[in-house]
Order: sequence, then C-alpha cells, then structure tokens
Amino acid sequence: MVDGRSRRREETRQRLFEAAVDLIAEQGFSATTVDTIAARAGVAKGTVYYNFQSKTVLFEELLRHGVGLLTDDFRAAVRDQPPLVALAALVRAQLEYIRRYRAFAQLLLSEMWRTNRDWQQTLRLLRAEAIAVIADTVRAGVDSGDLPADLDVPTASSALFGVGLVVAVDWLVFQPERDIADVQEALLGIVRRVAQT
Repeated sequence: MVDGRSRRREETRQRLFEAAVDLIAEQGFSATTVDTIAARAGVAKGTVYYNFQSKTVLFEELLRHGVGLLTDDFRAAVRDQPPLVALAALVRAQLEYIRRYRAFAQLLLSEMWRTNRDWQQTLRLLRAEAIAVIADTVRAGVDSGDLPADLDVPTASSALFGVGLVVAVDWLVFQPERDIADVQEALLGIVRRVAQT
C-alpha cells in the first residue's frame, strides 16, 4: 500500500515531468531552466532538486517514464494475441499513446537520433526495450508463416516503431481532424503489404 507521502511525491514528480516535457517541446532542452520547470509545475525550485539532482537527471528520468509507459502499452496490446492481430494492436497502441502524450512523442522524435546527449545511452536502451516487444511479435509472425520467412526482423521492427512515431506526430500536427482509425488503417496497409511480400 502506498502511503500519503509516497503518493504526494509521485504526484509532484508527475507534475515536474509534464512541465518539463511541455517546456522542452516548446523551447528546447538548453533554453529550459530549472526555474521555468518549477514555475510551470507550480512548485519551488528546491522541489525540483529534491526530486532530481539536475535538469539532465530529470530529463533522463522523464525519458525512462515516458518510454516505459509506451513499452507497457505495447506489452498489454500484444498479450495473448496471434501475430497479425498483435501487429494491428501495436499500431493502435502507439497511435493512442502518441495522441495522449503528443508533447512527449515530439520530444522523443527530436531526441531519438541525437548522439551528443548525456542520456543517449539510456534512450538507446529504452528504445531497444520497446522495439523488442515489436520484434517478438514480428518474429512470431515469421515463425507462424503469417509474415515472410526472409523478413529481416530487427529492421522491420525498427521500421514499424519509427514509422509509427513519425506518422503519428505528423497526423497530430498536420492532420489532427483525421480519425485515428483512418491513420491506423493506413499504417496497417503498409504492414499488410510487407506481409504479402
């Protein structure tokens, strides 16, 4: 059972995560200060340092939190599903996640391929965990004969993750009026074409 102090601390950390992701998405990591994060979260600057040693540590924990939620959503989506149903569920889970956490998704997209950041190794490991769920599903599809036997599982899994991320952010920024089901169907069309190759 979680006591009141632990719950309040977790709520404070969540507010700091939300403030940080919004600010960093708006103005970039370098321009975002601990003062502005504290102000946006409605807490004292000392509260930020009580919860995180530095802005960099806060951002690294934010990445762990955000990508961890996505990975959990992936795992829940594929549980006990046959491969092609699981692939459709992964696409839907990613779209729903990104719609729910759009600012984080934009931030993740902007940071994914930067190699000069302190948190790059952490991000690499987190990305690998998320893609591993996709890879297990793709591999199951290859093993069952639902996907081509010569499919390059690591590349296909990375592609599905990356395409889903880019397409979802593009949808929310440039075509927000488009229904999620239409976007899902378009992405699934790509998966189906790969399955027929």
